[in-house]
Amino acid sequence: QVQLVESGGGLVQAGGSLRLSCAASGRDASTYAVGWFRQAPGKEREFVSAVAWSGTTVNYADDVRGRFTISRDNTENTVYLQMINLKPEDTAVYYCAARSGTAVVRTPNSYNYWGQGTQVTVSS
Repeated sequence: QVQLVESGGGLVQAGGSLRLSCAASGRDASTYAVGWFRQAPGKEREFVSAVAWSGTTVNYADDVRGRFTISRDNTENTVYLQMINLKPEDTAVYYCAARSGTAVVRTPNSYNYWGQGTQVTVSS
């Protein structure tokens, strides 16, 4: 079992920055691949970014590439999502999720564990 807790969300103006954190606990938490997803009201949950346990393999959705950076600190069992140049369309609840295995994947159903989410609101 892996437990995930997100933090760092908030209200920011367009063009601003936020850093989300996903703290993992549980057996072998640092060996899981971790993904960030988001869900806006009335929309399906969508992939944002993911990182392998090693931190060397990452993946981004096209609309965040170049603005978001995912990283992880396995000594702290924490994965970060640095977001810059935020846009109103980035407004959503952001979730982190973990999956066993080495592959970095985009499909929510591939992830075994989920956090409760943190709200990100970008005002125009």
